[in-house]
Amino acid sequence: MTNTALNPSRPLLELSQVSFAYDERVILRDVSMHFPRGKVVAVMGGSGSGKTTILRLIGGLLKAQHGSIQFDGIALHEAGRETWMQARRRMGLLFQFGALFTDLSCFDNVAFPLREHTSLPEDLIRDLVLMKLHAVGLRGASHLKPAEISGGMARRVALARAIALDPQLIMYDEPFAGLDPISMGITANLIRRLNDALGATSIVVSHDVHETFLISDFVYFIANGKVAAQGSPDELRASSDPFVRQFIDATHEGPVGFHMPAARTYASDLGLQ
Repeated sequence: MTNTALNPSRPLLELSQVSFAYDERVILRDVSMHFPRGKVVAVMGGSGSGKTTILRLIGGLLKAQHGSIQFDGIALHEAGRETWMQARRRMGLLFQFGALFTDLSCFDNVAFPLREHTSLPEDLIRDLVLMKLHAVGLRGASHLKPAEISGGMARRVALARAIALDPQLIMYDEPFAGLDPISMGITANLIRRLNDALGATSIVVSHDVHETFLISDFVYFIANGKVAAQGSPDELRASSDPFVRQFIDATHEGPVGFHMPAARTYASDLGLQ
């Protein structure tokens, strides 16, 4: 195993020619991506394009059929369970709808990864948890349950939990879904500010063009299982690529169709082919 951890010029995370399918349903085809250290990289695309699948492959919840995934010099695609677990302790994930433990207070939700993965004393855990909650503006809600705060606040508590272990890689799965404009702006600002403060690498999976472009250094667009376009937000805003224009302009006219193609065997059974 080649150790690139001491080489800051190498990306923290690299996907090379990654392919994944559920049986005969292909989700990703030869996808290659680089995620540089200290940057916010967006992965965008329509619903069902494979954005969340990429996060699951990085986190080890799914295993690619082809290709390689390198995380800070670790070949995750070849790694055993213990290596995966060690790597995952250096990753943070904000789930799409927070996924907080409803019976635990905000404090105990953020403390959970610290208690699970460290042997720190409770007084130090207390200080760290309050520091993380303060970073997302919710130190005053530490004693409340998730049901006692708003959805936007719950998302921020989940963000505090995602950064509890000061991860090198932070992954955000649709962080703006279901948020009002104020909460959306607050969340976007937090993602950028926390990434810079921690010196982390952030992956933002989203279909919200405005907020995502504001905080991202680089953007990948996924369509039909492949990287359809990539570049800086300014480069993509100026792009004449039909897919990019359809996505940014939110129009029904373009290469992305409304109907999902039926599986060949099922379509044949229905007499559609």
